[in-house]
Amino acid sequence: MAVELTQALHELEEKVGEILSEIQTLRRHVHQLEQQNEFLRARLYAEKAQGKGFDNLTRLYEEGYHVCPIHFARARTEDCLFCISFLNKESKAGEGA
Repeated sequence: MAVELTQALHELEEKVGEILSEIQTLRRHVHQLEQQNEFLRARLYAEKAQGKGFDNLTRLYEEGYHVCPIHFARARTEDCLFCISFLNKESKAGEGA
C-alpha cells in the first residue's frame, strides 16, 4: 500500500509540474499579447490624434485663417497656395499612416 501511495504522489507531482509548465507558457503568451495590445492602442491613439489635428487645421482654413507655417493663424482674405499645399501634404501623410 505504501508503494501505491508513493507512486500516486509521484504521478501527481508530474501532473502538477506539467500544469505549471503550461501556466508559464500561457503567462508568456499573455504578456506578449498585452505588449502587442499596448502598441496597437498607442498607434491607434496617435492616428486618431493626427486625424483630429488635420481636421482642426482644415476647419481653421475654412474659417478664414492661414494654416501654413509662414502665416499661421493670420486672417486671410483669399486662398493661399502655401496653406493649400500644406493641407495637401498633411492629407497625403495621413493616408499613408
